[in-house]
Amino acid sequence: MPCSVLAREAEVITRAGAAGEAVVDLARQTGTSIVIADPAVARRTIPAMRGRMPVAEALARLARAAGARAVPVGRSAWRLEAASPPMAAQRPVSEAHRPPAPRAPIETHGEPIFVQATKRDLRVEDVPGQLAILDGKSLESGGVGGTEKITRQLATVSSTHLGSGRNKLFIRGIADSSFTGPTQATVGQYLGDMRLTYNAPDPDLRLSDLARVEVLEGPQGTLYGAGSLGGIIRLVPNAPVMGETGGTVILGGSITRHGAPGADASATANLPIAGESVALRATFDSATFGGYIDKPLLGRRNVNRSNMLGGKIALRAEVAPDWTIDVLAIAQSTEADDSQYADRNGKPLESSARVPEGSKADYTLGQFVVSGRIGEVNLRSTTGLVAQDLREHYDASQFGSDPRLFSQTNDTRMIVHETRLWQSERHGFGWLLGASYTHNRTRLNRDFSSPAFDMRKATTGVRNTIDEFTVYGEASLHLMGPLTATGGGRFTRSRLGGDGEDIGMAMASLLSTTGVTARRTMSRFLPSLALNARFSPQDSFYLRYQQGFRPGGFAIESNAVRRFQSDRTGTFEIGARHGRAGATPFDLAMSLSYTRWQDIQADFIDGSGLPSTANIGDGQVWSASVSAGLLLAPGLRMELGATWNESRVDEPSAALVQYVLAPVGLAAATLSRADALRYVSARGMQVPNIARFAGHSALSWTHEVRGDWSVGANAWANYIGRSRLGIGPELGAPQGDYFDSGFDVRLGTAQHGVTLSVTNLADVRGNRFSLGTPFSTGREQVTPLRPRTLRLGLDARF
Repeated sequence: MPCSVLAREAEVITRAGAAGEAVVDLARQTGTSIVIADPAVARRTIPAMRGRMPVAEALARLARAAGARAVPVGRSAWRLEAASPPMAAQRPVSEAHRPPAPRAPIETHGEPIFVQATKRDLRVEDVPGQLAILDGKSLESGGVGGTEKITRQLATVSSTHLGSGRNKLFIRGIADSSFTGPTQATVGQYLGDMRLTYNAPDPDLRLSDLARVEVLEGPQGTLYGAGSLGGIIRLVPNAPVMGETGGTVILGGSITRHGAPGADASATANLPIAGESVALRATFDSATFGGYIDKPLLGRRNVNRSNMLGGKIALRAEVAPDWTIDVLAIAQSTEADDSQYADRNGKPLESSARVPEGSKADYTLGQFVVSGRIGEVNLRSTTGLVAQDLREHYDASQFGSDPRLFSQTNDTRMIVHETRLWQSERHGFGWLLGASYTHNRTRLNRDFSSPAFDMRKATTGVRNTIDEFTVYGEASLHLMGPLTATGGGRFTRSRLGGDGEDIGMAMASLLSTTGVTARRTMSRFLPSLALNARFSPQDSFYLRYQQGFRPGGFAIESNAVRRFQSDRTGTFEIGARHGRAGATPFDLAMSLSYTRWQDIQADFIDGSGLPSTANIGDGQVWSASVSAGLLLAPGLRMELGATWNESRVDEPSAALVQYVLAPVGLAAATLSRADALRYVSARGMQVPNIARFAGHSALSWTHEVRGDWSVGANAWANYIGRSRLGIGPELGAPQGDYFDSGFDVRLGTAQHGVTLSVTNLADVRGNRFSLGTPFSTGREQVTPLRPRTLRLGLDARF
């Protein structure tokens, strides 16, 4: 432990109360890591402490007041243990009669108290907004999974279901479309401080070896900029541990009713490279998911088998006291042999498609992070590269004609840099300043082919580029009593460009005269304001206003390339919290929000049957959510959650009005605007893909069997309400309105165990998503849940 850490002075202000709360204050103010191993020590009441003093003195004072001693466990890291009582004069005790040594206390790993997604390490109680923190170990329960593990635990997070590596995520009622196109996502996805995607689908990274997942609900424009209209999802990986050699192995095999078997494997290793200064951590993941969809016209069963292979490697070097360098690389490839949709009116789990509809998603990421402290100011700088390639195939056969295949390739390249400075709260004031740059280039190419004649014809594609420069800041000021005000803003200047690809000569001539491919720039300022009232360590209330936006771009409509404009949101939110999930016997969180959404970007089916993008008008979204947890008995905990969304496009654009009227032979010019709007509204202008109601319930139970052996179990039941596939008559197919349930049970020790898990316990068919192919002439589609699947797994730690 470096002496400079102990000698460094810091301004210390801790409140009177529980030692656990004081430890949180002290750790944040001194830039150290402090863990209390004994819950009894954490509950002890200690007096307030205030003044500027060396870190060593502050640590010693707090430990003495709590009746504990500080034990160093790493650089700038300590554990507080109950101090041994004074030795009293007593007779020698023979070994035969000596009482057994007490078992070591169970420590809590990770950082469940600080929310790193706030970019200045605020405590949960001080965050003026709705959030959820999912522990990394809970996400591995029943086997390592992907994004579905998040949507399973949170009612406010939903997804489309085209397939792994092809889906779009939504939070609350902010959703735009069903397809993988040029629009930027409405949810920001991050690994640490680095953006995972820009206008590409969810890469569905395996959630292995994570410290936790943080989900911030509602627009996060000030801190995260464009593409965070609904919120952000932040994956926090476990960092390499200095001076420690160890790892984990997880193996599993599964069988699916009505389908084929599967298998999965995950392994993590932590290795010291240079003593207490450099360490390496690597993870390997592999999985095979058995198919369960049949295609009788092709004479094939269980066609939708998919395979995943990936891993990540991280290197951490402590180059100086309080300064670290982190290098991280991730690669993952997901390949599906065929699609996972079925005919709505056909036999269960059967598709009448006449061609294979496979897909392949490849994702790679590399990032370089420097973090440290300059006096009382923290600094973090992140630079990274992303490459994401997606190849999809759809059945485009027309009734009575030869089989035809539509293929789409979406290639994305992104460069990201962000540097930020922040200072934790001192004398009631804390601040954050940052700047970032993002370059993103996406190329979308399409073609039709006829397998019978070995013919291929390219159709119009599009290329979009964006260079985004931003500066942002945020500050919090304690006003009086329990009140703290937070204000911030983000200025973004974006340079956009794009043009068509595989364009015929006639269309190229037209584009050259219309100037559709011209570059343009736009500027946007996103303000935010919040008021947080913390009435007690467990009770808080907040008010919040936040704006968000997405830049525009270029989309394909039939054989033309057309521009769509940026959209923007403004959200008012009110909420309250009691307790902290998993840390108090009872916790409750509630929120109500109203969003005004202007120039909504959404998808529709164009005249050639292909998905396209346009601004469909203005709308509003009301959203309410509640989540609660209750400790029913020692080791038995219940969780409940629900969300309600009411969304509508109340001011349709002229393009949307014409799109809705055209199929019924009406023209917008033949009706008054009022009559046209009434007609369009009657056709269901609900924002797509968001269920009006969704609910989540779960039970978790742990019990010590004997010695180090214990049994743990988790069970859940979720309801996903009815929603629409998209905007307009051709995308009005209903989806949702189903239950999902399952459980997992683990028996073992901390070092090894065996797990039995079952998903889709009731073997519900349901309809997760009403889209398999946009060329569904004459047949409606459903995407059923994976049938009941049983998995047996083994895990070991060394």
